[in-house]
Amino acid sequence: MEDVAALAGVSAMTVSRVLNSPEKVRPKTRDKVLAAMRELDYRPNSAARVLATGRSGVLGVVSFDTTLYGPASTLYGIEQAARSAEYTTTITSLDTLNRGAIEDGVNRLRSQSVDGVIIIAPHLSAVDELRRLPRDFPVVAVRAADDVQFPVAAVDHHAGAARVTRHLLDLGHETVWHLAGPSDWVDAAARVAGWREALAGREAPTPLIGDWSARSGYEQGRLLAADPAVTAVFAANDPMALGLLRALREAGRRVPDDVSVAGFDDVPEAPYFAPPLTTVRQPFGEVGRYAFQMLLERLDGATGAPRRTAEPELVVRESTAPRPRT
Repeated sequence: MEDVAALAGVSAMTVSRVLNSPEKVRPKTRDKVLAAMRELDYRPNSAARVLATGRSGVLGVVSFDTTLYGPASTLYGIEQAARSAEYTTTITSLDTLNRGAIEDGVNRLRSQSVDGVIIIAPHLSAVDELRRLPRDFPVVAVRAADDVQFPVAAVDHHAGAARVTRHLLDLGHETVWHLAGPSDWVDAAARVAGWREALAGREAPTPLIGDWSARSGYEQGRLLAADPAVTAVFAANDPMALGLLRALREAGRRVPDDVSVAGFDDVPEAPYFAPPLTTVRQPFGEVGRYAFQMLLERLDGATGAPRRTAEPELVVRESTAPRPRT
């Protein structure tokens, strides 16, 4: 640090501020220090930093099934928020939610001296797992159920589902069928609840259950396609909507002339479906920022279990249209 300070023409204390509280240093001075660090190939000693500040600058994330678009995009949003604050992210990905899996994941991260952990917990069964964690360690949950003892950052799936269902009703459809996600998922349950709320006072058909995959959307979609009463379907995610589109096409049901179809997530491919898919866009970046901010608040001594929700956006495309007259 003394070598960096000498080359930059500043004090060692200023170098320390650049490393630990860069927002408190004037941009011109900060740039001089960073340039000197690059020239000297200086890297802060992480172990010494922990001793000096009590923080490692490393954030732990416990995730589950990042092959799915929602969890993967949530993880990316967290990483972006951490990177913008010059935090490093280390990730533990779980294959299953067996008893003790989340606790083991958190303990592995704690052994790496992370400052705190964000847990992506999209399953209802994760509630009991989260209750096993120590409350004296900074933890924030993402996509978790309401009744956990930690702060939670989430998308308002209930509002998004209600919004897209009302969109279909406003087009004149008498009711809306729902192709739901797995019953153990927090997101799926919230979307079912939002769909039911929007249908209040109308017939609510029994939801068909998928597993988030296009295959399950196709299999359940064949049942929907065979029912001539079906004129509007809300699929709980875009891949299932894609499978449903194929099932309808094979049955000779035109979208949106005969059946309107809407999804949820707004995956990058959604505008290129045939037809382009009406869906609900999730603000993953906003959720990542919420989670990271809440973790910093925990590190600074905040207590309690607040919940911050980001509002999704309805994106209307060509897969929905007014109810056919016959």
